Amino acid sequence: MPELGGGPDPFETLRMGTESAVLHALLLLAQASPSAAITDEALLGGREFARRRVGLGSVLRGIRLGHAVLAHSVMEASRELIPASEQAEEVRRISDVLFHFIDEFSSRMTDEYLAEHDRWVTSGAAAREEAVRVIIKGDPVQEEAVTRVLGYRLAARHLGAITWCDSHLGLPATDLQQAASDFLAGHGCHPHLLIPVGRTGLWGWGITSTETSRLSQDVPWRPPAGIHIACGSARDGLEGFRRTHREAEHVARLMRMNPPGGGAAVHYRDIDVTALLCSDLNAARRFVKDELGALAVDTPHGEQLRSTLRQYLSCERSLATAAARLHVARNTVTYRVKRAQELIGHDVSSRLLHVMAALEVAHVLGATVLEPTGKPGQRAAARL
Repeated sequence: MPELGGGPDPFETLRMGTESAVLHALLLLAQASPSAAITDEALLGGREFARRRVGLGSVLRGIRLGHAVLAHSVMEASRELIPASEQAEEVRRISDVLFHFIDEFSSRMTDEYLAEHDRWVTSGAAAREEAVRVIIKGDPVQEEAVTRVLGYRLAARHLGAITWCDSHLGLPATDLQQAASDFLAGHGCHPHLLIPVGRTGLWGWGITSTETSRLSQDVPWRPPAGIHIACGSARDGLEGFRRTHREAEHVARLMRMNPPGGGAAVHYRDIDVTALLCSDLNAARRFVKDELGALAVDTPHGEQLRSTLRQYLSCERSLATAAARLHVARNTVTYRVKRAQELIGHDVSSRLLHVMAALEVAHVLGATVLEPTGKPGQRAAARL
């Protein structure tokens, strides 16, 4: 159901709620009644759907479809596992148990949805989120009126950031807000506009006078473990408010393809080439394979060779500079570069720009664009 979509974080909330509801139903079928009628995890989706303006009819249709799939699967299993003489009674029991469960679940979900809808539409947060979404969508707005609603000046230079946490952490919204606020303040942004989005995400903007070219990973700040921040470039005015957010969205998409460990903050200007090349992910995979050949394989040693070649080429083929950056001996760099070029299979000099771009894409996205080692054709490359 596309209307239930909304990105990775809303999907994770939906997945968690569906899993909880299914486990609950299976316990009822096993006649091991759970301690609570409906778990809180199963109802989180209803609250999020209300905030995202997903219609209640779509929510209830999703529940009905889930009921149909679950009932079909359980009844298929019963035909395999239950003696023929008992199947009719078992099918009747399954039908009764699941009907009563879904009836109660639908009622509770409706109550949660309506209560959250009433809370949300009467809050200032709802008005601010709605105004932000109109701007991002590109619809015409009255700048002065929107500025009053947001409490944030649009006629300025903006830095946009998207903040989210690993879904299993269950961090409170205040932790995300603090991380986003600290990040923007560390980049000289005052004041801030922070908009919670879903259970584990937040959109943020800050007003800055910093030049775009100075905003990069050179800023010495990292978010707490489990919190990730994708940052756009500093842009001017209403259009800049929109563009910096779109850039942060591109960065967040790439970060989710190759999740960094711990907490991480990534700036658009540090991966802008990769963002442009990876608008078509399948084409990006083919590009990396074509340019890197047998070096485009997902192994630790393959990563080591790619990293060495990337540093070597980025410092204009200076062995000494590359060795210093990598903290290895010069002879080690010489060996790795030679081996990497052998695996690429063609003269790097003749396609220098292409090879450097492919190395950058592989560095940012990792296994997402590399060849897995399980295929027979990759056995030789796996022995790098």
